[in-house]
Amino acid sequence: MADTKASIGYGITFEFADAATPTVFTYIAEIYDVTPPSDSTDTVDVTHMQSPNKTREFIDGLTDPGEMSFDMNLAPGSDSDKALIAAKGKRKWCRLTYPNGVQTLFFGVRTTYERAAPTDDKITATVTFKVSGEPVQTDPAAPRNISVPVISGVAKVGAPLTVDQGIWAGSLGFTYQWKVDGTNVSGETGLSYIPVTGDIGKGVSVQVTGANDGFNTAATSVETADVVA
Repeated sequence: MADTKASIGYGITFEFADAATPTVFTYIAEIYDVTPPSDSTDTVDVTHMQSPNKTREFIDGLTDPGEMSFDMNLAPGSDSDKALIAAKGKRKWCRLTYPNGVQTLFFGVRTTYERAAPTDDKITATVTFKVSGEPVQTDPAAPRNISVPVISGVAKVGAPLTVDQGIWAGSLGFTYQWKVDGTNVSGETGLSYIPVTGDIGKGVSVQVTGANDGFNTAATSVETADVVA
């Protein structure tokens, strides 16, 4: 029996752009519990006096493309918070990307931005977009890097450097390659790297490659300061 194709929702990203500039997207951070657009089609009763066997007849009516919604961890005053506030009453080109690279694209209007700040729990928000027109679902595409990888630590001999892979859309997994002065360091393909004496005076970077079943995309961090003894 073939392996299941089931997957969890972890890794989904949501972005939107102004309808007038549909290539300049804003990424909305820390979303969870996403409900993609779901349509429903009306049925029109066309029964008449000669309907066969006294049985009602129906034809398809209009399709309502429904809504798209998600919950999010809210950081008041963050870029995501400001973007959602500014989206009020504006038509947006929305992009929902799944970890396998499939995208759902649609025009939407932000109808709900409901924030909650309980006494003893995290601050959250619930966001709803009313979908306008028929959504488009794409075939899988190459992963996209939204936020470049970042190295943490001090560039010093014997002191570990670690990498945060950054934010990606459409990636099922990652591989790593550390570089010194732009050249691959043999065998250094993990989440951390410890500079050696030969690295003194050179910058360290790391290339992260995001991949799904059919594609891969690489993004490289900014180099550290030159390694010191």
